[in-house]
Amino acid sequence: MFQAADGAFSFAEDSFSRFPSQSNIYGLCEAGEQQLLAATLKGRVVSFRYQELQHKIRPVAKEVQFTYIPVDAEIVSIDSFNKSPPNRGLVVGITFIKDSGDKATPFLNIYCDYEPGSEFNLESIAQSCLNLELQFTPFQLYHTEVQCGDGGSETVFLLSGHDQRIHLYKENASLHQFEEQPVERLFPELQELPSNVLWLDMLNVPGGRRLSAFGCQNGCVGLALVNQSGPEVLQSWRVQQDSPVSTVLLFPLSCLTEPRQTGGGKGGVEIGCYNLLVTSTIEMAVVYRNVQEHGMSHPLFLSESDQWDAVLCALVIDLDFDGQKEVLLGTYGQFQKAKNGGDGQFQMLWRRNFKSPLLSIIYLDLTGDGVRELALLTLKGLHVMQHSLTSTADLVLQRLSQKAATLMNNLEFATSKDSEENDVSAKKLESTLQAPFI
Repeated sequence: MFQAADGAFSFAEDSFSRFPSQSNIYGLCEAGEQQLLAATLKGRVVSFRYQELQHKIRPVAKEVQFTYIPVDAEIVSIDSFNKSPPNRGLVVGITFIKDSGDKATPFLNIYCDYEPGSEFNLESIAQSCLNLELQFTPFQLYHTEVQCGDGGSETVFLLSGHDQRIHLYKENASLHQFEEQPVERLFPELQELPSNVLWLDMLNVPGGRRLSAFGCQNGCVGLALVNQSGPEVLQSWRVQQDSPVSTVLLFPLSCLTEPRQTGGGKGGVEIGCYNLLVTSTIEMAVVYRNVQEHGMSHPLFLSESDQWDAVLCALVIDLDFDGQKEVLLGTYGQFQKAKNGGDGQFQMLWRRNFKSPLLSIIYLDLTGDGVRELALLTLKGLHVMQHSLTSTADLVLQRLSQKAATLMNNLEFATSKDSEENDVSAKKLESTLQAPFI
């Protein structure tokens, strides 16, 4: 168990699933609402979910037999998504390298079942494969939603490779299959890259725009603001770091504007803004604040984040339900949590040791009870951490009590106001009846 430094909440490990071989930083993804897929280097894919067994909810990890992945293949990355409405279906992408003896051949397999009733059946999807031979060594497989010319949206795959390029794979609706298309058609910001991209992240923002960020093997971090109509790059920024970038992560967070210069105000106005978290293998993690307004000119370094081995994964979420987001950093040796203090600063709260390096973090509701779990992928397997039920129940009762008190106050105020209005109306009626007729 680990807990925050202030003891406000705690987590407990609910389950651990050991894998037959190790995974990597690209080896974990969500598959639908309450299921995970984890890939191991030795050609295995494990499905993890909670199921009702003997009248109890129990964790179940089982291997899924995806076709056209040889037993001697080395899986590099895995990703999946649900198609954007009105289309239906789960899509799974897996990149791997097949050792043919004299040479290693990379592939991308895309799995999708078009038969009605099987679009979300993982067993059926695993048998419906499009096998694409690649001319480059694959790295991260990433999906993102793009806006279409007709006002709708579509989800596509983006795959980075050792050829210093990003490759776009988009569904051809008429052929019922995915095919590679020139990336500049939808993502002009991903042209002329300075190095191999190790991590990519995108975020759609209001106004039909998109923020795109990438981190490179040579330490370069790129950021772009794109108008999706066109598309057109409106602004772009780059900074150079001294070590390979392990993750980039775009996230919304409240920011304070510059202090008012008139009227005697001491502070700025709190507004919603978008921020970029960047982690690397050697340097401190850094959050670039309000990137739409300032690009990458307002860095906030996370102190002590470089003291426990290389950072391999990260997540930004409200983990303790207080309305303030926390930054979770998974390193080669430990798990760290830094908290946004509300003043734009992050402070280290706690850290926890694991027996093997942390590779990936996902926060989602696996059990379907409305409370999310932390899924932590390590070299050895998958840990699932749950919120303390006692702490969570206490917090729910506290919030319900506050809500009930607010409702009672509003009811008393409305009743008092109605009583006053009735008194005024009665007095007006009485004065009208007593007035002489003309």
